[in-house]
Amino acid sequence: MESYNSFKVAQQQILEAARILNLDKATIELLSQPQREFNFTLHVRMDDGKIKIFQGYRIQYNFARGPAKGGIRFHPDETVDTIRALGCWMTWKTAVVDLPLGGGKGGVCCDPKSMSERELENLSREYIRAIAPLIGTDKDIPAPDVYTNPQTMSWMMDEYETIMNRHQPGVITDKPQQIGGTEGRRDATARGGVITVREACKVHGFDPTKTFAIQGFGNAGQRAALLHREILNGGKLVAVSDSKGAIYNPDGFNPKDLVTYKLKTGSVLGFPGSKAIPHDALLELDVEILYPAALENTITSKNAQNIKARVICELANGPTTPEADIILNKKGIHVIPDILASAGGVTVSYFEMVQDNYSYFWSEELVHQRLDEKLTKAYHTVSEAVREKNVHPRLGAMVVGVARVAEACKLRGWV
Repeated sequence: MESYNSFKVAQQQILEAARILNLDKATIELLSQPQREFNFTLHVRMDDGKIKIFQGYRIQYNFARGPAKGGIRFHPDETVDTIRALGCWMTWKTAVVDLPLGGGKGGVCCDPKSMSERELENLSREYIRAIAPLIGTDKDIPAPDVYTNPQTMSWMMDEYETIMNRHQPGVITDKPQQIGGTEGRRDATARGGVITVREACKVHGFDPTKTFAIQGFGNAGQRAALLHREILNGGKLVAVSDSKGAIYNPDGFNPKDLVTYKLKTGSVLGFPGSKAIPHDALLELDVEILYPAALENTITSKNAQNIKARVICELANGPTTPEADIILNKKGIHVIPDILASAGGVTVSYFEMVQDNYSYFWSEELVHQRLDEKLTKAYHTVSEAVREKNVHPRLGAMVVGVARVAEACKLRGWV
């Protein structure tokens, strides 16, 4: 039976990497569970004057390589297992790109689309009041994730500084530049993903100027649409989807026009010259490159056999199940796994922490250059592991990340 529990998927990936690395039982047990878990009952006053109760979480998965780092989600279907999985993946992600950080994640079970701005601010501040003793530049550094953004981070940073009575902008990343954010953060996740696609094309001979499709047209998906053609000198965007539907045009879309339309109308549906297609059909289109940029478990054993893309660049966290991975590998599809492909965001978040720490900020050009260096090096490190261990790319990336964290645990005397 295929598992759709994200944390069980993450644990299965750890076991596969541990087998290849011959890790001992204690190390496997340590890496298979979060080091710290917290859950909170949050009470928030709504616009009608009534108090509403929300469930909040913060998972600090592993500290061996540095303080925990990971986003905060506001989502109606949030569960503790999803957050455990995301904190786990963040641990390997920071290790794969060789950042001096661990992994963490947080979330609140809520429907942000039904809440006013004031209610979202009240919830953001209440969440920080709950986790303030647990976070800090040397403990745990949150950032935005699904349905949170730089404004959310501004409220959270302000609340933390009010509680602590000191200026500490580095406690939260992906803030607006006016209060300690960095150049180059808005498109960092997508930029990092497109850089790894560029390297994959160089190594394996894929053609980046052919067709590509994007599943999920939020921040990462929109930026990927714009950057693909810029970084790869071409490419035809033939299909995109968002939570409301999917559209297709074999002649291609103008990415700038499509992003403008989405921002204006709230959906890609109805874009001039497009044809509506089922969500699942987008994943199965005959394209050179596919960017899954939505949520977990979208490529499974049920649809993996029908996927025709030659390259899959995972901008989402956990979009492919382990069973689907095996099928894709047998089909010869090159998967650039999430812990590598979407690591651009946390890399530039780390750059933001560094800049906040000494109050000197870099140019956008320098941020892009350093991001390119980090992701290019990480891609080739993973490629080397894939060749050396004769495994598929996700397992290659896991081997790199898990080995680095396991080594840090051993050096500390934890195992």
